[in-house]
Amino acid sequence: MTTQQEIRSALQGVMDPELHRSIVDLGMVRDISLSDGQVDVTLALTTIACPLKSEIVDDIKKAIRGIDGALVTNVQLIEMSSEEKDKVMGKAQERAPLAAAANNVRHVVAVMSGKGGVGKSSIASLLAIALRKQGQQVGLLDADITGPSIPKRFGLHQLPGMAPLGILPAVSSSGIKIMSINLLLPSEEEAVIWRGPLISGAIRQFWGDVLWGHLDTLVIDLPPGTSDATLTVMQSIPLSGAVLVTSPQDLAGMVVRKAASMAQQLSIPIIGLVENMSYVQCPDCGKRIEVFGPSHAEEMADSLGIPFLGRIPLVPELARCCDSGTLESCPVDVFSEIAAKIVERVPDVKSKPIQ
Repeated sequence: MTTQQEIRSALQGVMDPELHRSIVDLGMVRDISLSDGQVDVTLALTTIACPLKSEIVDDIKKAIRGIDGALVTNVQLIEMSSEEKDKVMGKAQERAPLAAAANNVRHVVAVMSGKGGVGKSSIASLLAIALRKQGQQVGLLDADITGPSIPKRFGLHQLPGMAPLGILPAVSSSGIKIMSINLLLPSEEEAVIWRGPLISGAIRQFWGDVLWGHLDTLVIDLPPGTSDATLTVMQSIPLSGAVLVTSPQDLAGMVVRKAASMAQQLSIPIIGLVENMSYVQCPDCGKRIEVFGPSHAEEMADSLGIPFLGRIPLVPELARCCDSGTLESCPVDVFSEIAAKIVERVPDVKSKPIQ
């Protein structure tokens, strides 16, 4: 007859897909009871809205079928307390970062903005593509955990692979290594409903547990604003510098100053400022139309004491390529000059993470 200990031993091999640790070691398996050919397992999740809970439940049932195919498994889901979540995140970080020890990343460039909607992810993607065209080995880390959009721009949908040293990033058609939470979800439209500690933990994993290998430059697409996730990147990843993205609107200019202030307070070098959606060029007469008003980006850069890297127009073809997942093959090249300026200005010395 199957015992509770046999079931617990079988569940030892079930891994949390986000934390990559045994659900038993993480203390997620709270109760196991056996009665009349049925196994009842109580599983504590860090959040009841976990997008991968179905995968964990399926793995539990599969593990129990492996020791007794006649048993019927019922999994009851509960949510951890705040204290229990903190303990789980601590256990998840106890594991030595084997991938990080094997990685060799020369430059790490964060792309940030004070607010959403200014095209920060587009700029991060264009920068990665431009650097790859220059012959660099490039990685692109999508740190916008709750609003990931990078994989869709590159037409990537496959699950990342696993290696003995860590997670293998997806690879785009031109050879850019990419990691995003959207590659781990059952559907790219699945909402990631996580609190700050889980988001911060995922970002640290994307840096420390992903086998990036040798990279000339890792581009990090930060979430908008100056929240916990952005702070995690700036404090736990050795950054070479940050590129600020704004648009011609006065509101965007106001909040990009907040982003600049955050970088300066954390001693992160600011490589420069890029203005996105600066204008539309009329296809008939060639006139520049300033849809969002006149540009003040150069004046803003001067007031902040940082370089102005250039303006990017609104180009409909770029939007179509992002939607179709063909950004790498888009015939429009509007970023090469700005990318060259960024390469010139990237410091050789990285910031020192706060342990």
